[in-house]
Amino acid sequence: MVFRVPPDGDGRAAYLGELAGLIWPAPAEPGLRRGGAGWVVVPSAARPRLLVPTGSGRAAASAVRHSTEAVGRKAKLVRQGLATAFRLGLGPLVFRDRLVVDGGGLDAHLAEVLGEPALVSLHIGPARANRKPVLQLLAPDGRALGYAKLGVDPLTRALVHAEADALRRLAEVPLGPVVLAGVRHHGDWHGHALLVQEALPVRLPRAAPAAAQAAERAAMVAVAGCLGVRRESWAASGHAARLTAAVDALGPRPEAGRLRAVLKSVADADPVVAFGAWHGDWNGGNSAVLADGRVLVWDWERFEADVPAGYDALHLAVQGAMSHDGVEPVEAARALIAGAGATLAPFDQTGGGADLVAVLYLVELAARYLRDRQAEAGARLGHVDTWLLPAVEEHLARRAR
Repeated sequence: MVFRVPPDGDGRAAYLGELAGLIWPAPAEPGLRRGGAGWVVVPSAARPRLLVPTGSGRAAASAVRHSTEAVGRKAKLVRQGLATAFRLGLGPLVFRDRLVVDGGGLDAHLAEVLGEPALVSLHIGPARANRKPVLQLLAPDGRALGYAKLGVDPLTRALVHAEADALRRLAEVPLGPVVLAGVRHHGDWHGHALLVQEALPVRLPRAAPAAAQAAERAAMVAVAGCLGVRRESWAASGHAARLTAAVDALGPRPEAGRLRAVLKSVADADPVVAFGAWHGDWNGGNSAVLADGRVLVWDWERFEADVPAGYDALHLAVQGAMSHDGVEPVEAARALIAGAGATLAPFDQTGGGADLVAVLYLVELAARYLRDRQAEAGARLGHVDTWLLPAVEEHLARRAR
């Protein structure tokens, strides 16, 4: 069977072909056709966003409900409408493109790992360097059995292994209201890193917005302190040495030189900083606050200790401003620095250096994006010289006056 890639607008159609080959390698043969059995491609093979299994209306509806964390009332209504259509059996009639496979692959292996039948569904995200297959694992009755991540290149393999290590480590420490998934399986499959996690109870009632905000803040404070907190001069800290080394490892590219200048300015100011841990990518799609006060948090592949406490709150603030509120990236970065005092107040970042902690967070983010080659992978925010660096440099210039 030949996998024919349809005309492609944003690269996701080509990535669908790549995904199919990874999940169903030879001798299996994945391909596309119109109608019939297989995985429904939503909304189409030319613009794929989601693969939904056929054969069980409940599983298909569950696949839609668990596909992504819908942000905003309109997105939630669209997702609910899609889930209802699939539960009633109408989804396959509306969406005609199918991914069909002759032979078994990762889905068959996962059923063996779980010890029970499992249907798989996949969300197909936008281009980014750390994009990797993430499979929803569903029982025929629609129950979420877990999620499987497949690391398929050096970056994503390292991230999958790092998340497995983080989940095991954090399972042994107090995390307050934070609930994380347990590890059901961690190993290798066809040369790729494979992690299977439990499903978190994301369908339980959610907290009201005001309560959710307070609970999420408490959860971030708990993560920051889960391995202990200490205060010391930033310039003499291990974090300063590691971040400087990370920037130096970027080589001669122009952004690296500008980041080194930023770090020198912070070292000259030498704030006393509270150090703790952070999740590493706490955003609106990676957490949910339940009505009983528990905070579900997933995607721990960037977890790190010995960083300025409050990085998670800064990350959520700037990412939410850009992705949820539509603020231009450079304006979001400026606002993040300006409001750092209030954002970091729960994390004991006292002494007038909160703005410099925000600057350090942005340098950390820039080093990550540049190291992972996010711009080359097509991620808009990977071009740190167009938003992040200008905001940081402007602030430090004003601070020096």
